[in-house]
Amino acid sequence: MPDFKHKYRLIIFDWDGTLVDSTQRIVDSMSRAGSEVGLPVVPDAAIQNIIGLGLPEALKTVWPSISEQQLKAMHPVYARYFVSDSQIDMGFFIGTEDFLKDLLSKGYILSVATGKSRKGLDRMLHDLKVGHLFATTRCADETRSKPDPLMLNEILSELSIAPSEALMIGDTTYDLDMANAAGIDSVAMGHGAHDDNTLLACGPKAICHSIQELKNWIETHG
Repeated sequence: MPDFKHKYRLIIFDWDGTLVDSTQRIVDSMSRAGSEVGLPVVPDAAIQNIIGLGLPEALKTVWPSISEQQLKAMHPVYARYFVSDSQIDMGFFIGTEDFLKDLLSKGYILSVATGKSRKGLDRMLHDLKVGHLFATTRCADETRSKPDPLMLNEILSELSIAPSEALMIGDTTYDLDMANAAGIDSVAMGHGAHDDNTLLACGPKAICHSIQELKNWIETHG
């Protein structure tokens, strides 16, 4: 490993909307699943705003009157639409895989903290063949949902890294608020679910609008 002289040792990434261009696929899948289980139609913006939360928390936020039966039914129906029944393409933002490999070559430790389920994240890590790039990952169904800082605290504890040595990268206020609660610096990504003004209100070190912008920022400040 190269001699490490950077400010941060660990970079923790959100997944959807940060590394993977999946925002519209999530909105489409959740909207169609909601209609299938009898939930009222809601604006796309209402669904986009909850991306990053664990699925139960997200569903209860979008549809406050959702019944327990509908909540239970939504899990497999949403998964079916998202995994295999959506016409909306999904993959890494341009340059993501090379960027992650470059960070590793420079000695950074990489991790993921996501609102996805463990099954969902593992499927994508396998399909994109990038699971080996991350030292550890945390998902919403195995800890507390964002913006609770527990998943970040668990990552720090597992890797024996202090909050001051970590950087959180995310595209939603849930990511940034979680980082603030854990005492971790953050950078916002403006190409995901939440708009710039909303993200900037959470006090990130910067806001980037592409993986290349993020790479440039880390090279200068990370």
